[in-house]
Amino acid sequence: MTVRRLALLLQYDGAPFAGSQRQPHAPTIQSALETAIASLTGEEARASFAGRTDAGVHAAGQVASFLTASDLEPRRFVRGLNHFLPASIAVQAAREVDPSFDPRRCARSREYRYALRIAPQRQPLREDRAWVLPPPFDAGSARRAAALFIGRRDFAAFAKAGIEGSTVRRVSASKLLGEPPDLVYRCEADAFLQHQVRRMAGAIVEVARGRRSLADLQRQLEEAVPGSAGSVAPAKGLTLANVRYDGETLPDWMDSGCPRPY
Repeated sequence: MTVRRLALLLQYDGAPFAGSQRQPHAPTIQSALETAIASLTGEEARASFAGRTDAGVHAAGQVASFLTASDLEPRRFVRGLNHFLPASIAVQAAREVDPSFDPRRCARSREYRYALRIAPQRQPLREDRAWVLPPPFDAGSARRAAALFIGRRDFAAFAKAGIEGSTVRRVSASKLLGEPPDLVYRCEADAFLQHQVRRMAGAIVEVARGRRSLADLQRQLEEAVPGSAGSVAPAKGLTLANVRYDGETLPDWMDSGCPRPY
């Protein structure tokens, strides 16, 4: 019996789930995916993910992998798993990878996007995918705030208080895209601390609304006091957009004609 490892490209709406990782007595992306694998193959496989997403966080480019003894071709896994998965989760592509492949440890970088909507009134058609904020919102100040995060630095201020282990991360991209009323904060790094992107988005919003100065934000970065960054942006605006690998480990999914939402 030959055992293979498959990698999946996943897109999901995180609103109905308690996060990506399996939890007792709560619906999760992992439990839904493993149930679908069992329904398709009869195997009790354990799925692993490139990045952990919290309750309410979405994904356009999450990568998962699992071992299987099934001889189904990858394209048949796409169709078969989508048949058994709930409507809020869909496999976009599948590839056979090296048995040693670990979607988290092998990842070169992860890209998140955080959606903002600036509007004086509630926005019922947007509130499940974006943080809706009333004006004022100074987009120029927000762009300058986002630029402060670029580089290799200690992001302890944007971690929870009492965190253990290294809080140093390398942020390669931090940029506010678009113009009011619709803005997207794009951030890419080698790895992220729990809630880091949401705390960074929260800080950018506070600067844009005049509740924090750029100098205050710069000082927080330099002092690196764990948990000092303040507000955490709502989960619903956050999407795991992309996970990147070197070409030998996992060629870009675009090579197989799979379009990305971003």
